[in-house]
Amino acid sequence: MVTVASVESRETLTAAKYTFTSESVTEGHPDKVCDFVADSILDACLEQDPGSRVACEVLAKEGNLVIAGEITTAAKIDREALVRAAVREIGYVYPDEPFNADGIALFDWISAQSSEIAQGVDRAVAAEQGAGDQGIMFGYATDETPELMPLPILLAHRLAYGLAEDRKKGNEPWLRPDGKTQVSVVYENDRPVAVADVLVSTQHTASTSREQIADYVAKRLSPRILGGWLTPSTHFHVNPTGSFVHGGPSADCGVTGRKIIVDSYGGAGRHGGGAFSGKDPSKVDRSGAYFCRWVARQIVAQGLARRAEVQVSYAIGQAQPVSVKVDTFGTGEVGAAEELVRRLDFRPAAIIERLRLLRPLYRKTTNYGHFGKPGLPWEE
Repeated sequence: MVTVASVESRETLTAAKYTFTSESVTEGHPDKVCDFVADSILDACLEQDPGSRVACEVLAKEGNLVIAGEITTAAKIDREALVRAAVREIGYVYPDEPFNADGIALFDWISAQSSEIAQGVDRAVAAEQGAGDQGIMFGYATDETPELMPLPILLAHRLAYGLAEDRKKGNEPWLRPDGKTQVSVVYENDRPVAVADVLVSTQHTASTSREQIADYVAKRLSPRILGGWLTPSTHFHVNPTGSFVHGGPSADCGVTGRKIIVDSYGGAGRHGGGAFSGKDPSKVDRSGAYFCRWVARQIVAQGLARRAEVQVSYAIGQAQPVSVKVDTFGTGEVGAAEELVRRLDFRPAAIIERLRLLRPLYRKTTNYGHFGKPGLPWEE
């Protein structure tokens, strides 16, 4: 059955009243397993050698896990041990499933970074370090939450994290690592007013009934996580297929970089198309997007606009960006926002220095969004 998301009578929505939906996934989702493995390898390299160049891709399917890409580093790491530890940390430890930390077959197809890329990125003058690739990056911020994030993606992340938290604490022993969440928020005059729909699909043990899972989602998980955003009219969709026993890479193929909208703004802000995980900060797909988020946050935090989006573009091997653009969507002083942006240095080396990106901090970013979480330098 298809339902139309809105509060009360689910009436036809207007420009002044609309519903916006965003999704998140748990750390046990197959794609997120791959992202976490890639970022674990990245952090291990940076911990020993801050100058590491890492572009790591991961694929997981059934009992197999492939790591591939280009890594140039002085770090001495045991990649197989790192991979198994990361999978174990996520929670895939069940020997009766094809994908488990001790039983997976690992295929390592890592080579060194291309010398042609290296000659474009590395410079005799460190400040003129070239961009690791061409591309466009966006950063977004809105004052609709204290975290300066869109409410739908923020709540979806919190629900997904809540599933993992309850599983790891043993609060709900039937929970398993894979899962997805989705939250539909009603807006009136561009301000959030209520949660219309909540969708939770979570992996579970075979002996757990759908009714038991629905009761947990509606009566324990959602009230704790969503609080006052719930209304008596909030509609719940729980494991819509009826059963979700087989999950994770045992059931579905996972690949790095396939959750770029989950990783950013849930569709409320634009995305340039480049994935984050597994890439060191010389890759502007990552560092440029982080810095644009930091800049957008400054615009909103300083009261120059209620919403802000910043776009930057680069040419591979060049330090100065090709273009920088700011949009306040008619919610503030665009001239003042542009003046703030003009004073900032968007060269990759300057971004890396300002945000202190040559540190092993990337495993903390992998799950439940790269933005809106405390303890990350672009959120300060």
